Amino acid sequence: MIPNGKIMDVLIKTPEDLGGVIRERRKKVKLTQKKAAALAGVGVRFLSELERGKPTAQIGKTLKVAQLLGLELRINERR
Repeated sequence: MIPNGKIMDVLIKTPEDLGGVIRERRKKVKLTQKKAAALAGVGVRFLSELERGKPTAQIGKTLKVAQLLGLELRINERR
């Protein structure tokens, strides 16, 4: 999903895509779900469901997790 193991410019089309990026980044920075959830101020269950692509994950909590992991989300117009 992430070309060459790098998260540089990943097109997110589904909740599963976003969850996969978050999971891979968390593992890359060597955080357990428990530790990452605590640092982001979310529950382990939330993080687990987010990483599995839960389509109803709360956007505010999702952004907290992304920020903790050094990720930012951008919106671009389609070309």
